[in-house]
Amino acid sequence: MSSIAVSYGEDGPVFCGLSSDGSHLVACFGADASVLYGAPPNIPFCDTGLPIDRRVGDLVARMTVAEKISQLGDESPAVPRLGVPAYKWWSEALHGVSDHGRGVHLSGPLRAATSFPQVILTAASFNPHLWYRIGQVIGVEARAVYNNGQAEGLTFWAPNINVFRDPRWGRGQETPGEDPTVAGKYAAVFVRGVQGYGISGPVNSTDLEASACCKHFTAYDLENWKGVTRYVFDAKVTAQDLEDTYNPPFKSCVEDGHASGIMCSYNRVNGVPTCPITTSSPRPPGRTGDSTDISLRTATLCRSSMTRKGMPRRQKMQLQMSSRLGWT
Repeated sequence: MSSIAVSYGEDGPVFCGLSSDGSHLVACFGADASVLYGAPPNIPFCDTGLPIDRRVGDLVARMTVAEKISQLGDESPAVPRLGVPAYKWWSEALHGVSDHGRGVHLSGPLRAATSFPQVILTAASFNPHLWYRIGQVIGVEARAVYNNGQAEGLTFWAPNINVFRDPRWGRGQETPGEDPTVAGKYAAVFVRGVQGYGISGPVNSTDLEASACCKHFTAYDLENWKGVTRYVFDAKVTAQDLEDTYNPPFKSCVEDGHASGIMCSYNRVNGVPTCPITTSSPRPPGRTGDSTDISLRTATLCRSSMTRKGMPRRQKMQLQMSSRLGWT
C-alpha cells in the first residue's frame, strides 16, 4: 500500500489503504487494526482509471436489492462484501461548516469552523465575489475536517435559495431574500466556491472539493403554521409564478453553478409531491412550457421520498457523487 485515506466511523477513525499506483482500495481497518472491509480484486468499479459512469454501473449491478435500498436514506451503511464504505449525506453549511447534521463532527481536535453572517445579510452586499469566496472557504474547511478524520460525508445541504417573501416562514435568514435574480446569482457562485470550481466559465474539474445541494425545490416557505405542516402543505402556484419567481434560482444553481445536488421540498405543488417529480419528470410541477427546464436530472437528490421507478437512477447518481468526492 502506498497511501492511507482516513474517514470517521461511529466507532472511531477508519483507515483505508490504497494500492501502490493509487488506483485500488486494498483494505480498510479500524483503530484497533481489525480488518473492516476490503475491495474484491480486479473488478471494474475498483479501477479509478475507468470513467465514473462505468464504475458506478458495475457496482450497482453487483448490489442486491436490499443493499440498494439501504443506500437511499441520509445514512448509507457500508457494504463490506463489496468494499463500499459507509457515507452520511446530511451535513450543513449555510454560512459555514456546521455539525448540525450527521456527517461532520466538531468534537475532535478541530472544534469549530468559520461562521459567516447569515445569508440574508451577506446577500445584501450584492457582491457575487464575496459570496463566491465564502463558498470557497466552506469547501476548503469541509475538506480539512474530512482530512482530519472528523467527517463521515462531504455533502452539504446548502444553499437555501427559496424566495423569501413571508416572514411567518421563520427561515428567511437562511436565504438570499426576495429577489429571484439575486437568489439565482448567489446560488451559482456559492455552489462553484464550495465545489472547487472557478467563479465563472466552464467547470474546471470533474472532481468535487465538497458537494453543494440547492434546496428546497420548489415553492417552499412553510414549516408549521396554524396546524399546517410542511409535510402536508399544498402550495397553489400559477405556471407564471413558477416560471418567473420560484424556479429561476434552481435553474441558475444547476445550469450556471453546476450543483451536484438538489433537495426536493417537503410540500406538494398544485397537488403533486415535488420529490417524485424531481426524480422522474423532465419538468417541474405545474410546468407546461420548456423555457425553464432546469435539468434536474443532472443533479443528485440530497433528500427524497424515493419511488421504485426512481431508485436505480438515484443509486447511480449517489455513487457518482461519492466517487467525485473521492469516497468510493
